[in-house]
Amino acid sequence: MLIINDKERRRSVRLLAVVTILLIMLAFPAYFWMKDTNHYLAQRSKARMSPVIMIPGSSATKNRFDQMVTLLNKDTSHKHSLLKMEVYNDGKITYTGKIIQGDNEPIIVVGFQNNHDGYDNIKKQAKMFDAAFSELIDQYKFNNFKAFGHSNGGLIWTLWLEKYYSQYSDYVKIKRLMTVGSPFNLNESSTKNPTQMYTYFLKHKNKLPSSLDVYSVSGADTYTEDGIVKLGSVRAGRYIYQKQVKHYTEMTVTGSKAQHSSLPQNRQIIRLIEEYLLDSDQQNAINPKAKKTSHDSSLQNQ
Repeated sequence: MLIINDKERRRSVRLLAVVTILLIMLAFPAYFWMKDTNHYLAQRSKARMSPVIMIPGSSATKNRFDQMVTLLNKDTSHKHSLLKMEVYNDGKITYTGKIIQGDNEPIIVVGFQNNHDGYDNIKKQAKMFDAAFSELIDQYKFNNFKAFGHSNGGLIWTLWLEKYYSQYSDYVKIKRLMTVGSPFNLNESSTKNPTQMYTYFLKHKNKLPSSLDVYSVSGADTYTEDGIVKLGSVRAGRYIYQKQVKHYTEMTVTGSKAQHSSLPQNRQIIRLIEEYLLDSDQQNAINPKAKKTSHDSSLQNQ
């Protein structure tokens, strides 16, 4: 027969009390963490904001799309707010402008202190953009967004989607991406001469979100380029995005202001943004009879 004396009994009681206290101390933080997490996710699930986030090309600043936004706002009774962010090399992020209360589709432009060309800089800019994006979703708690990139901006988006987006994909959905004059193979016009960056894009294309609609727009100032970017380099994007995303559409803009630096202000580009990038309710505010369509094959706008 097992006999437990008073000393051992008191020791067992003390041990049980200590364990109980420790469990309670651990349970309280876990409870409040779960409560805060559920509240945060509930806020995000109810969020109505669906911003359009824009990234300019090399040598361009956060002010690159000012004229574009002005033209967009002239076409619709719904005025898009304009918030501009600049990410500095030391990690500092500054804001200009604001998102007006009640605006569910603001335009957010992210520029960089390091806005230089070249693959090494594009990798740095993608990392800098990731810091800005993380700050944006913490502050505004949106659960979906649309993306626009001019020139190297489209390359930054592509690299970010392949390398960084997976950490957000469970609770923030990218709906559509429009790239304009983006040289996916840099200065090479043929995919037979793949650059280091293009090789990386191809290698990691399986990480692109399968639900994404992508519109790749090229300018044609001549038959082979927009004055700076070769058409072959823009069209190399099809081998990155096709069969990886939901829809991939190529479009070509010709005529006046089809030169590379003029594309963001090109009226055809403005119409393409209104028709394909903005949400359908905003499109209906522009033209109540308009019906948005999607295409998988090449579309020429001339």
